[in-house]
Amino acid sequence: MLVYLLMFPALFPANTVPQWADLLLGVFFPRILILIYIYQNMGYDNIWFAAHLIVAILAYMGGTHQTNRRRRRRSDSE
Repeated sequence: MLVYLLMFPALFPANTVPQWADLLLGVFFPRILILIYIYQNMGYDNIWFAAHLIVAILAYMGGTHQTNRRRRRRSDSE
């Protein structure tokens, strides 16, 4: 990401996020940065915004039932 930001800054979507925030959000919270980009360029009433928001909520809450089952099964075998 740093390479693209420093060598090809025009490849980043048009946004009003400061460059330092692009870096921090891109490294630590990329899903939030993607949501900001989609909101600023296409609006919130877009299927991509809804899809990324749903995936962000699922990831924040720990994934799906299948992921939790897999994680539980792995910890039981140890």
